[in-house]
Amino acid sequence: MYDQTRAQQPADRPSGRDGRHVSGPEPLLPPGERDEIVRRLGHAVNTFAATPREALEEAESAYDETVDRLVKALAEQRKALRAGWEDQEPETDSTELRLALRQYREITQRLLRT
Repeated sequence: MYDQTRAQQPADRPSGRDGRHVSGPEPLLPPGERDEIVRRLGHAVNTFAATPREALEEAESAYDETVDRLVKALAEQRKALRAGWEDQEPETDSTELRLALRQYREITQRLLRT
């Protein structure tokens, strides 16, 4: 079956952070960070009946931390993408520029689906 996302990825794309081949785009946050945020949200939900205000404060804190980490991750990704094309000569093969455009499009579409 044709996988458009995989077909659009460069052949030399590295494996996931743990070295295994990944079938889709890498998550913006590492699994450990995501797991910790999910754990905190679960704790907030589970303690709401006993301590509603504290549970809401914990959920809000997890939300704020998630936003901060995502903003940092997106800024790092943007910096890496820009570094890949910014210093190239104007005569650079359009293949490299097309790859950068494809990566910008992919991350933007992922954000819009979230």
